[in-house]
Amino acid sequence: MYKLLTHNDLDGVGCGILAKLAFGNDVKIRYNSVSALNREVEWFLENDEKETFLIITDLSVNEENEKRLESFYQNKGKVQLIDHHKTSLSLNDYEWGHVVVEDEEGKLTSATSLLYDYLIKHQQLNPTNTVTEFVELVRQYDTWEWEKNNNHHARRLNALFYLLSIEEFEDKMIQRLQLDDIFSFDEFEKKLLDMEDDKIERYIRRKRRELVQSHIGEHFAGIVYAESYHSELGNELGKEYPHLDYIAIINIGGKRLGFRTIHDHIDLSEVAGKYGGGGHAKASGCTLTAETYKQFVIDTFHLEPLREDARHNRFNLKRSTFGSLYQDREDSLFLLYPLNEQEWAITENKAQIEMLFASFEEGESFLKRKFAVWLVKDDIFVRYLMNEVKNS
Repeated sequence: MYKLLTHNDLDGVGCGILAKLAFGNDVKIRYNSVSALNREVEWFLENDEKETFLIITDLSVNEENEKRLESFYQNKGKVQLIDHHKTSLSLNDYEWGHVVVEDEEGKLTSATSLLYDYLIKHQQLNPTNTVTEFVELVRQYDTWEWEKNNNHHARRLNALFYLLSIEEFEDKMIQRLQLDDIFSFDEFEKKLLDMEDDKIERYIRRKRRELVQSHIGEHFAGIVYAESYHSELGNELGKEYPHLDYIAIINIGGKRLGFRTIHDHIDLSEVAGKYGGGGHAKASGCTLTAETYKQFVIDTFHLEPLREDARHNRFNLKRSTFGSLYQDREDSLFLLYPLNEQEWAITENKAQIEMLFASFEEGESFLKRKFAVWLVKDDIFVRYLMNEVKNS
């Protein structure tokens, strides 16, 4: 008999689906939040049969349970932990720990892809094209590689996961993986997912108007309250406001704080680790504690949301050789313009700022961080230019 303790997101449930394909009725599965895993491990060690093979995927245990699992293993207990989070690498010190962030080819892993390799290696599951494609979709979504590859099937698989109960999703996927030659969505699912895409777009549009920014620690963070679509929201807000190092998403009801970034130089597993959490470099999270509540909620509650850049301009465009005009809440106007191919300069209310910038992006980031500016509409830009001509 096997017992699988795994996460309750797509990657964790992907592990559950593979376990059912491999072991059938000989596996019991418990889906857990990050905080619930250690209670499940304690219950297993105290109550379950010693002959049961314990598999833990997509989650890591605390220090106390590390020692208890090691003792269990040394006393001939069967246990295997499989994870892909950087914060779990220390568990490789144990024979029962298998934590891999990147494979030998430099490709980011997921718990589902690691468990798939493990089951194939131990001849407990035969690989098929359909299962391999499903595993790859889960891996690309969980590592956010789908966006780089423009693989929207991976994103839609995650959307379908959240539209169904875990039991419904499991049943659908297991039947599909056992019977179909290729992995695809049926017509009803496609229509459902099209409706969901529209809903997500409207949700993000609304949340875009609620984002505030704050200098937290050594980073500039965008902060927004949201209970749904955290990955999609964090990604879109990150692209909309690239001057921010990361987006912090506060789920008050769930007492969770999620972090998302689009930048390669930001490691959010380190950010979350400061607050007792963890995760990936580009997506991580932690519990909303008294400390994080003060830092991300109380200390930022008074801030006004960021104003959005004008979207439909014909003249006041970013990177324009005429310059790009911005405004702040005190109605100051900032013109960001090129001096030559290597330098960009800024005027504040027509007075030159001493600093020069190596690129438009560097100059805009400075303006948005320091003054929380926004790109103004064409009519303001045209009036500005007319006044310049008139005065000259």
